[in-house]
Amino acid sequence: MVRSFTPAIGSRSRWMALGLMVAVWAAAPSRAAAQAPQTQTFSGSGMVLNFVKPDKTADFEAVMGKLKEALQKSEKPERKQQAASWKLFKSPDPAGGNTLYVFIVDPAVADADYTVTNILNEAFPNDVQALYKQYVDSLANRNIINLALINDFGK
Repeated sequence: MVRSFTPAIGSRSRWMALGLMVAVWAAAPSRAAAQAPQTQTFSGSGMVLNFVKPDKTADFEAVMGKLKEALQKSEKPERKQQAASWKLFKSPDPAGGNTLYVFIVDPAVADADYTVTNILNEAFPNDVQALYKQYVDSLANRNIINLALINDFGK
């Protein structure tokens, strides 16, 4: 004799509804996190590969000039520390049709926000929308890399 098992909770549609409720409940924290302001921190040192559209290098460099100004004129001590260990390099070699700019942050300031637009907003709140557009429109791609030192060959 074959017996069918009917769950105590009821029909199949009730199980589906329960599954949907659990899925919505489980996803709630990730939605809240997605809505939180974006910040970029580095654990020890960091590198950001900025692939800039070839016709937008002047725009990117102009925004980087404003970033430097924002870091230097900030009243926050961590911004001065960030400026001291944050370097921008430009590769002379083509990067897939784009121009490669590299941020090297070494060492990173613990818990400091390295988000370009957040720093620009602190210094230039009236101009940040235009700077943001100029910055974002210049980028073809961006890769953020956290680095942990495992060997200092000079020591």
